Amino acid sequence: MTDERVERGAIVSGIGMSRIGRKTGISDVELTVESAKAAIADAGLSASDIDGIATIGDTPIAVAAEQLGLSPDWTGGSMGHYGLLTPVVDAFQAVGSRTARHVLVYRTVNMMGGEAIQERSDGTQMEVPPAMRDITRILTMHAYSAPNWLAMHLRRHMHLYGTTREQIGWLAINSRRNAALNPSAAYRDPITMEDYLSARMISEPLGLLDCDVPVDGSIAVVVSRPEHAGACEHPVRVDAVGGSDGAGGWDQRPDYPKMASADAAREMWHATDLRPTDVDLAELYDGFTYLTMAWLEALGFCADGESGPFLEGGSRIALDGELPLNTYGGQLSAGRMHGYWVLHEACLQLRGEAGERQVPGMPEVAVVSNGGGPIAGCMLLTR
Repeated sequence: MTDERVERGAIVSGIGMSRIGRKTGISDVELTVESAKAAIADAGLSASDIDGIATIGDTPIAVAAEQLGLSPDWTGGSMGHYGLLTPVVDAFQAVGSRTARHVLVYRTVNMMGGEAIQERSDGTQMEVPPAMRDITRILTMHAYSAPNWLAMHLRRHMHLYGTTREQIGWLAINSRRNAALNPSAAYRDPITMEDYLSARMISEPLGLLDCDVPVDGSIAVVVSRPEHAGACEHPVRVDAVGGSDGAGGWDQRPDYPKMASADAAREMWHATDLRPTDVDLAELYDGFTYLTMAWLEALGFCADGESGPFLEGGSRIALDGELPLNTYGGQLSAGRMHGYWVLHEACLQLRGEAGERQVPGMPEVAVVSNGGGPIAGCMLLTR
């Protein structure tokens, strides 16, 4: 495999995180400034070095630039082919094509989850991605939110493959076990299988502990040209990316209950010589437990329908297991950062800086994923 993909001409040179919490009362602008300043400093840069900004919100780029004293020549940000991580991939491509040298990418949310559709710098509003436009039809069926839509996927998976709630529960238990080692996580108290099974139902078969935790917070990364690697302490390299913006929408795929994750994973693996057996840890999107199961199957860590047995007992996905999973606690326990905390954590792990939750043996390859239903993106990162 030759280095034909433009994203290979980029590194993640810096990462930053604001305070994270529930009902903090801190403005999105303040949170954005915290994470951005931390990421720029971590990259060994100053504000004057940043010549690009990308985001899907909440803080508008013009506001962030003014608060940070930035004058970007390049801006980007939308929920496109690579789902919620599209701005990151756009930054990879801007840097890899020599359009920019150092791009700041941030995602900021306040308790209600954050806006993924924001105004462009010219004041016009970004359109709803085409893959999401079948939501109107689904709403007429009284399926009003993501738990309803994904409950149907999970119910179908259970019907086809005999997946049980006890198997699924290990995702929530493992996430909370890892969150206990993360001082920034929203919820750190341990949970048992009994806690999981007895939690109130949200949209059957999804219960409260199958759902992610709304938080206030911001995460930022700086994407730089490879020649900057010697000037930052721990550069993380990009090996491959994959995305999909959704043939079949939410419920019209011929291979239902598969989702766009299957297409995104296929695109990513086609772009690399690495294989699932080379991956040392997985930071997979878990807005709901079923999304992580879908990603495990899509990425080839287990066969179709076998994510339930793969999770059972929790040993395979533990920090010392064959595939350490969502090592920071995931969105299920740490907090909903829309696919950006998974990226931050993957970089921490590859840098050997994850503290008590550090995966043993200095991992060299991490996979990151985001999204569900008709939108999905994933990437392979290496040390």
